[in-house]
Amino acid sequence: MRTVQMTLDDDLVQAVDRVSKQLHTSRSAFTRKALREALVHYNLEQQERKHRRGYERHPVAADEFSVWETECALSH
Repeated sequence: MRTVQMTLDDDLVQAVDRVSKQLHTSRSAFTRKALREALVHYNLEQQERKHRRGYERHPVAADEFSVWETECALSH
């Protein structure tokens, strides 16, 4: 693990400290978890953006999913 120095607004630090105390965790642990979740969220957004661009370049054909619609209807 590595120690890093960050500059944060006072109100943000106070909010993190308040929530960390409620969760019985440290400021560092709370921040690590928040950063991991932010990275997951960012990566999902990037994947969605990539898929959206792909569908914009290659739109879905009218009958592309019809086979799956039939399959879904049969499985219910």
